Amino acid sequence: MKNKPRILFITPLPPPVHGSSMVSRYLQESERLREQYQPTFINLSTSRKMSEIGKRSILKMFRFIGTYGKVLSQLVMHRFDLCYLAITCQGIGFLKDAPFVLLCKLFCKKVVVHQHNKGMCRVVHRFPYNRLLPWVYGNVEVILLSWKLYPDVLEVVPKKNVWICPNGIPEVESWKQKTQTEFPRLLFLSNLVESKGVYVMLDACKLLKERGHRFMCHFVGGESKEINRERFQQEVSDRQLDDCVFYVGPQYGTDKERYFQEATLFVQPTFEDCFPLTILEAMQYGLPVVSTDEGAIPDMVIDGETGFICPRKNVEALVNSIEKLLINKELCKQMGEKGRLRYKERYTVEAFEKKFLDILSEILN
Repeated sequence: MKNKPRILFITPLPPPVHGSSMVSRYLQESERLREQYQPTFINLSTSRKMSEIGKRSILKMFRFIGTYGKVLSQLVMHRFDLCYLAITCQGIGFLKDAPFVLLCKLFCKKVVVHQHNKGMCRVVHRFPYNRLLPWVYGNVEVILLSWKLYPDVLEVVPKKNVWICPNGIPEVESWKQKTQTEFPRLLFLSNLVESKGVYVMLDACKLLKERGHRFMCHFVGGESKEINRERFQQEVSDRQLDDCVFYVGPQYGTDKERYFQEATLFVQPTFEDCFPLTILEAMQYGLPVVSTDEGAIPDMVIDGETGFICPRKNVEALVNSIEKLLINKELCKQMGEKGRLRYKERYTVEAFEKKFLDILSEILN
């Protein structure tokens, strides 16, 4: 019986919880992956909490050294048919991750980089990226989440080396029609990072209130080094939103499910993103989505059909879109139903697994 191909996965795993780490966890738990391959997973992340991301520390340096040792040990001890890495493409994260790619290229003929982030186009002409990026991405296969993200890497990665694999998430078994509430409820689900549109959302809530709308808005997610609970609450008070905007921290399992069940619509005013899994979560709960023309979001949300796409950092456009759904309950319901159908057709974890495994098979053959 022919041995199954060996694959070394070097990728961030939760905690902390974010898009890339969650997709990696789905792969780690995939029975279909283990049926076809012999996977070995090594956690690439040196952070264990969202507040640690972007910060330097002695502990993180030791974690990096430990991870490098694990990777080197695996590459020396085993003959891998393919190395898979989910890395950061710019900033300190790239400088930390780049040695792992170069190490894999020394020991393994086939290397795949799964790109869950972007920003390469902003640094490709700056030192040291202008030297390192061609070395790291040269002669590797690159998985992108959407063709809309290809312009970010086109100066470094030829189109012939690009594969497209949209992310997917597991379906919620206990899904049911949403819970009715006294006031419309807006849901913002993300860690408190400015680039996710936290302040844009607060400004939108302020304008909605000034226009006479009665609503509640829940911010669900972890604190970050940029915005902690105290800073967020001060921003809420400065806008006189204490009676309608509430930060409830990170929520998991049935606690998070309750916020989706009670929400009227989902708002994600991000201006630095690739493929937010929270949008897929909202779609599977039958919520219309109001978001921005950032990253792959226009592929995920059909403007005018499953939600609305707004220009980034445009508070008035965001409010106008939210207002349409608050005023027209039937439109809100129809968009939510179409979004759920789109999720079930395209963005389940089964659809992701199938596409991902098909890509691996083609690369290995």
